[in-house]
Amino acid sequence: MKRLKSVLVLISSCLILLSSCSENYSNGERIGVITQFSETGLIWKSWEGHLNVTQTGMNSSVPFDFSIDNDYPDEQIITKLDSAAQYGWKVKLVYHETAGKNWFSNRGETSHFITKVEVLEKNFGNAFNGNQQQKISGKVIDTIYVVITPDNPDYKKFFK
Repeated sequence: MKRLKSVLVLISSCLILLSSCSENYSNGERIGVITQFSETGLIWKSWEGHLNVTQTGMNSSVPFDFSIDNDYPDEQIITKLDSAAQYGWKVKLVYHETAGKNWFSNRGETSHFITKVEVLEKNFGNAFNGNQQQKISGKVIDTIYVVITPDNPDYKKFFK
């Protein structure tokens, strides 16, 4: 009887643990520069990356490791991340985090899976080193983004 009780407690504990796992534990976005992006793995190959998070144009000491979900690989995301890592672009990564759904790391080495990539700046590290014939001096104080919406009557002049 005690053995049956122990087995039932073990089975119910496993069921509670499995039911508490979440595919969509959290959602978010991070902005920064990709410093590493590669395909890794012995049994399950996965795309893994590292983002140096930036705050107001400066690098932060907060690293962000991410994966591309092997269950839903997107070639456009992989290509954009690879280019961002190669050329030093500043990007915004939109991700979702799972809890308990990646026990064997078969989907990726982390639980943060990238769902969208937006390139914010392609010349982030070379703001003053563009054309050597122009002598530009100064320093970057902060980064400002301007959003042009169709509500503006002159918006068509920005899109050719």
